[in-house]
Amino acid sequence: MKKLLITTIGLLLANIITAQTDYSGRTLYRATREKKTALQHTHLKVNFNFSNQTLNGEEWLTAAPYFYPTDSLVLDAKAMLIHKVALEKNKTQTPLKFAYKNNLLKIKLDKTYQKDEKYTVYIQYTAQPEKVTDSNGEPAFSSKGLYFINPNNEPDKPMQQVWTQGETEASSCWFPTIDDNSQKTTQEIEITVPNNFVTLSNGVLKNSKTSGNNRTDHWVMDKPHAPYLFFMAAGEFAIVKDTPWKGKVPIEYYVEKEYESVAKQIFGNTAEMLTFFSERFGYEFPWQRYAQIVVRDFVSGAMENTTAVSHAETAYQTAEDLADQNHWERIIAHELAHHWFGDLVTAESWANLTVNESFANYSEYLWLEHKYNKDVAEEHLLNDTQQYKERPNDFAKNLVRFDYDSREDMFDLVSYNKGGAILHMLRRYLGDEAFFAGITHYLKNNQYSTGEAHQLRLSLEKVSGKDLNWFFNQWFFGNGNPQVEVSKEYDVATKKLTLKIAQTQKEDLLFQFPLVIDIYIDGKVRHENVWVNAKKENTFTFSVEKTPQLVNINPDGLIIMEETFAKTDDEYRYQLQHAPQVKSRLQAVEMVSDKKILLLALQDPFFKVRIKALNKLEDLPLSTSEQLIVEKIATSDPENLAKSAAMWVLSKTKDKKYSNLFQKSLSAHSSAVKNAALNGLAHTQPALAKEFLEKANPKKLTADQLSGLAGVIVDNQMQQYLDTLLPYIVYYPFVKDPEMAANFQKAYRWAMHFDDTPMTEKLCKGLKEIVEDTENPFAQQVLKNVIDEGVNIKKSLSPTNSVEKQIILLQDLKKLFKQ
Repeated sequence: MKKLLITTIGLLLANIITAQTDYSGRTLYRATREKKTALQHTHLKVNFNFSNQTLNGEEWLTAAPYFYPTDSLVLDAKAMLIHKVALEKNKTQTPLKFAYKNNLLKIKLDKTYQKDEKYTVYIQYTAQPEKVTDSNGEPAFSSKGLYFINPNNEPDKPMQQVWTQGETEASSCWFPTIDDNSQKTTQEIEITVPNNFVTLSNGVLKNSKTSGNNRTDHWVMDKPHAPYLFFMAAGEFAIVKDTPWKGKVPIEYYVEKEYESVAKQIFGNTAEMLTFFSERFGYEFPWQRYAQIVVRDFVSGAMENTTAVSHAETAYQTAEDLADQNHWERIIAHELAHHWFGDLVTAESWANLTVNESFANYSEYLWLEHKYNKDVAEEHLLNDTQQYKERPNDFAKNLVRFDYDSREDMFDLVSYNKGGAILHMLRRYLGDEAFFAGITHYLKNNQYSTGEAHQLRLSLEKVSGKDLNWFFNQWFFGNGNPQVEVSKEYDVATKKLTLKIAQTQKEDLLFQFPLVIDIYIDGKVRHENVWVNAKKENTFTFSVEKTPQLVNINPDGLIIMEETFAKTDDEYRYQLQHAPQVKSRLQAVEMVSDKKILLLALQDPFFKVRIKALNKLEDLPLSTSEQLIVEKIATSDPENLAKSAAMWVLSKTKDKKYSNLFQKSLSAHSSAVKNAALNGLAHTQPALAKEFLEKANPKKLTADQLSGLAGVIVDNQMQQYLDTLLPYIVYYPFVKDPEMAANFQKAYRWAMHFDDTPMTEKLCKGLKEIVEDTENPFAQQVLKNVIDEGVNIKKSLSPTNSVEKQIILLQDLKKLFKQ
């Protein structure tokens, strides 16, 4: 599953430092659930009551004792009505005694069954997802398993949909099961829906039968997978069929009709990904088909339901968006890779989530490296790793950890981002041949079963012949990362270069690792490979003919570490011009403020380096000649995203001479360029920006496009655009750009002045997501002030029942604060 941090242009919430949590001395241990019963096959018949948001279900569950004899079966069944339980044998049902309490269905079988002795239990039930509660007894949202979208079929809302989401343990909200990821079962689901709906589930569509206004689709998955991967969805989707992979594996995309024309542009690399991952993992794609569906109001980024991946609506992009980049491509790769790591071999416990998520995360790198180039892949990995580094609260967490408070806590930047970077280090340490051969061994040894970090280690050791305990103890079963201070000294007399590498973190967290040191002399590079031992200081001495022009450690950012190494601007200039690694070039841009060096970076062959330099130039005064350099990128750079970044720089000058450029760019086949052009008009010709908005269709403009126009929208009271801006404006205290922050704050205050409950609900939803993602006391106080401001504005309105409701919605947000 891909859990996404909310990101917006210029918003730096990720840079808020979270409070440090002490994980030392904890006695909590989340033992792997004992396996008393082994699921064999799950057969469901379901239909939906949209108005009640319930599911009517029948289930035939085939199981057997796992090892020890037993005369009972205990199933997870959350917030259900259980109508009937019986033993089914030879099509005859014999009632069984059962008790249902505390979300557990305890069934007394007709006798004591021995190991591998199968039986089938029939259960008639009603699932009530709206009555599922969380650990605090509050209504569940992200863990209620079954979701009805627009259940009352209101015309101004999204089309009716129903879909499921099982991870972590929410499948038991819509059918009784042993909701544990160590279980594996085949399945079949008969789904009854109105004739105008299409359905999607795991496996293949066996048949469809129509009866009056309804139709029953029978889906069959004949290979075992975990209960949390069970999936079904229904709605008025368009089904876009792609060319079957290898002529035998159907590929389909389920999208709303509006996006039917771009579905292949969004998902069209799927077949190539199937080939690439099959070859890279040394294990051919093991499932019968591959479908992907985009659903409304999804609770995560995407989910790897076996053969039926669900995506959030943020996967939707227009043709103009896709002309810039397919921002969802890495997520598509992530979920597909899960079909090996997660679906074929499943983490045996949530503590071992890394064998699912770190591999899916690293597969994003693998795909980008294959499809594009190493720079693109490296920049993506560096960005992921940096996100982890910006949350020091995560430094105290092991990659494999049994002391989590809630299993949902495992879905963090340690399991994902750090885990992916650790696999990259492991790959480089072992070499490609041994690493990928070890991966193949792991998959084949544990196929259709479960895996954990130790099994991964043993597979890699089996292939490579290396002892990897030191690596796994340090990176998988340990926490933190090296914090390194580097000093260098060159002795002209002895022609010796001495490097001292000090680890400044706690002594009980010292690391050992291989380290690359690049030494540049007379334009030539000399690569030195050294081993840093687990001690406070390591010293390395090299014979060097003259003073190096540059000494560069960890040049490609391979080792997950925080680096302090004082360099001059001249050294960073040299690093920018001569270091081939994208990490080193990006680092050079990040560390300097010299405009000449930043302008030099605009010549870099990789557009992300050019964009980083442009982002820094945005805050600096530019001469006429410097503006011309930026203008050239705005008009002729081959990458739309670089053109857009250059136009944002030009808009900051507020120079009306660029108005024609901005107006002309409004017709570009690029969302990013259009967004920048609109922002430019707001700065240089606000009257023209207002005129544009008056003529435009509000439904056709996105929040990204309107963010730069927030000031124009508020100043001219253009309420028709306010709803689109709501997801952005709640971030105003954390926006880097002062002007945009001020405009967002004005928009927030304006929105709060409306006696409009749906609008307030949207604002509260955005605030809730921020509150839940930050633990820093200062940031929390800022958010409390934002909430209080909204409450005070509401109290200034004429008192009505709806205003009182809105005040309560805002005040309830304070209950979410962790401090």
